[in-house]
Amino acid sequence: MPDRQPTRQPARKATSLASRAPLCPPARGQGPPQADRPPGHTPSWRKRRVLLLNTTFEPLTALPLRRAIVMVVCGKAEVVHGDSAGMVLHSANTTVEIPSVIRLSTFVRVPYRGRVPLTRAALMLRDNHRCVYCGARAETIDHVLPRSRGGPHTWENCVACCTKCNHRKADKTLSELGWRLPVAPQAPRGRHWRLLAGLNDADPLWLPYLGESAA
Repeated sequence: MPDRQPTRQPARKATSLASRAPLCPPARGQGPPQADRPPGHTPSWRKRRVLLLNTTFEPLTALPLRRAIVMVVCGKAEVVHGDSAGMVLHSANTTVEIPSVIRLSTFVRVPYRGRVPLTRAALMLRDNHRCVYCGARAETIDHVLPRSRGGPHTWENCVACCTKCNHRKADKTLSELGWRLPVAPQAPRGRHWRLLAGLNDADPLWLPYLGESAA
């Protein structure tokens, strides 16, 4: 169900922008109060995420919209890219641009992280949403060596696949079908892949910071 237009609340005195209505969690079925919206623009506020960058522009994580605004208001981050529709939030005496990408004001050291977790979203991005067998639009995931025959659920044994090829392959091996993989599947590398593994969709404004493989 689309978000309803917010209703204006009576003005209240507050000591800081972070304590005012625009930074409170939106009511069920509504967007943030007092947000300017272009006609017909009805984003899902509860699912909205903002890309957080380190001072070096390295992608760190995707934050909930409310948390990102609080960081900007408190001076912990700055807006790199605003909302593509130009939306803003108003308080009594301040206007805050709704961000799509923000950058920390102080550098944080990120500990080493191991292997990128295997998720449907990340695997589809790795294979560019194309079936590795025929090149059609991928709709599912296939185990190169079927699990019924001992195949593991790993990056090296999973590929994006269309429904037609998935049904045709069933529990057969590639040698039994006479098929070949154009490229041997591998686990993606790079810190941005850990971020992509938890996302179903990425804002187009994020792509320059997530590496060419995400574009």
